[in-house]
Amino acid sequence: MSTPLFPKENVTKNTTDSATEHARILVVDDDPSLLRLLSIRLAGAGYQVETAENAKVALGVMTSFQPDMVISDLKMEGMDGFALFEQIRARHPHLPVVIMTAHGTIPDAINATKQGVFSFLTKPFESKQLLDTVEQALKLQPLHANDTADENWRKRIICRSSKMAQLLMQSKQVAQSNFSLLIQGQSGTGKELLANAIHQASKRSSQPFTAINCAAIPEALLESELFGHVKGAFTGADKRHIGLFEACSGGTLFLDEIGDMPMNFQVKLLRALQEKEIRPVGSTQSIAVDVRVISATHKNLRKAILESKFREDLYYRLNVVELEIPSLAERREDIPLLAQHFLHKSKNQTDSVNVTGFTQEAMELLITAPWPGNIRQLENVVEQSIALATEPLISEQLISNALRNKPGVLPSFAQAREQFERDYLAKLLRLTNGNVTQAARIAQRNRSEFYKLLNRHHLTPEAFRDASDLHE
Repeated sequence: MSTPLFPKENVTKNTTDSATEHARILVVDDDPSLLRLLSIRLAGAGYQVETAENAKVALGVMTSFQPDMVISDLKMEGMDGFALFEQIRARHPHLPVVIMTAHGTIPDAINATKQGVFSFLTKPFESKQLLDTVEQALKLQPLHANDTADENWRKRIICRSSKMAQLLMQSKQVAQSNFSLLIQGQSGTGKELLANAIHQASKRSSQPFTAINCAAIPEALLESELFGHVKGAFTGADKRHIGLFEACSGGTLFLDEIGDMPMNFQVKLLRALQEKEIRPVGSTQSIAVDVRVISATHKNLRKAILESKFREDLYYRLNVVELEIPSLAERREDIPLLAQHFLHKSKNQTDSVNVTGFTQEAMELLITAPWPGNIRQLENVVEQSIALATEPLISEQLISNALRNKPGVLPSFAQAREQFERDYLAKLLRLTNGNVTQAARIAQRNRSEFYKLLNRHHLTPEAFRDASDLHE
């Protein structure tokens, strides 16, 4: 007979704090009766609850349900609570996890908290103890992914994917600092939109946010554009020009496509970031500036450093914190939301037909399309389809035409698994410079089995020897 979860007690309804109201909690336990009881207690306190009967199911649930915290039993068949915690920490490092067990000891509790588990509950425990622990965990989160009380900072970012939820959690946290920030991502993924959201979440939100594309300005004008110039500094400089650093003082300056910045100017930018002052072109006086710099690029800056196309010291000055914005193909669950958003945004621009949505086949095509141009391309496809629509629902043919008849690329399960294996093996070989013994040890496979995997995917260790790891 299982141990009662809650001893007999007089339970009064817990009133959740406004900061934690409607928070989402994932509960994991292989005992159905305890799982149901926990769910009832938490739901009664005002929380949104999702349950999983084991750790593997929990990881699957988390791909669609984005919890604000996880409560897991320790002793479960297969993957136990600690192993689940390690998986969660790797994917969602700020998500609080509470471990509960009927077999708890003081050493277990100490070990759990040292590893980063928020709290350790020994069964049986009182309902109040559970609810107090939950409330404390939610209050200490850097960001509640589903907190609607303070979402104005990110209102222009439309998403529901777990990858974007994690990115926004990190963004809200780093927004509270003044550290320089580098956003990596493919063209068209919304790097400027994310930079603006970070600015809105920061203490600088009342001050200017200014964006500049470093690739769009000729090298001869870039210094004047950023630092300004004095009257008479060069031919045509008939008056003083205030640069963006000075105009944006107190706010945030977004340097897009920083990887295209000329080498000659990089040292001047480095000095401005280090000294927190700029010198306008033609001036002998420096001007102090207070600017938070967020930069972005679609290029591999570490590769550019190795090729002497980007200064290493500037890279580390810009990249105090790095965020990776996923491609649209990596967040396909956001495509229906984005498509509907662009439809409502654009349909008023035509008087021909009142377009209200997409056919099921059209939406399936949108979800499986390759999207090399990311969100920018998706918006273009929706706009083009609206312009040519003759019916209220956008058809599959219209989407196909706008995509230039490119086939969908969402792979089958077998194809996806094969691609993952190939990429994983190649990554190991790059990390180990083609050392099969070391790579097999990291993969926890013997050498003969590892060689079979390499042969299956036509990977030759020699091709990775003496090769610099440019992607890690």
